[in-house]
Amino acid sequence: MPHLIRPATLDDVPALSLLAEATFSETFGPEGFDIRYPPADLTQFLADSYALDRVSAWITDPTEKVWIAEIETGVMIAYAHVGANTLPHPEAQDGDRELKRIYVTRAAQGTGLGRALLELCLNHMDPHGDKRVWIGVWSGNLRAQRLYERQGFTKAGEYEFPVGSVRDREFIFRRGPR
Repeated sequence: MPHLIRPATLDDVPALSLLAEATFSETFGPEGFDIRYPPADLTQFLADSYALDRVSAWITDPTEKVWIAEIETGVMIAYAHVGANTLPHPEAQDGDRELKRIYVTRAAQGTGLGRALLELCLNHMDPHGDKRVWIGVWSGNLRAQRLYERQGFTKAGEYEFPVGSVRDREFIFRRGPR
């Protein structure tokens, strides 16, 4: 599946918002990890997390960066988002970076696109290998955890990620100096 990875622009916000909602639902819904979020909770979470103004803020905030992957027809199939660390860990410091999101549509999974986005993000956040980078990942996503470990990340903690009344168990991974 030939694709192009490029920085997101404000023109991409409507399509990126829809992609973000769709890939979250696809990843954690019945055909993915099958987390049974109450429908009203999931609807509210998606509306709050991927609203147009929120996605616009990802793109306009100078401390954040978003890339999208699209196929030749211009259809978005994946995205990645990095920024300042916001994960709740006692060793987190100002200046630490966070891989906030990498999502790939089911149709594009297994093509190496997720790995390519991860490498792009890491090279952007830590070009010299001397910064601390954090990642939050759902505790049941073993494939992603193995990928992060191959990139030098280690589990550093846990926290609860709220989706309405459901609290997902999330692992915090860290790479870089302590």
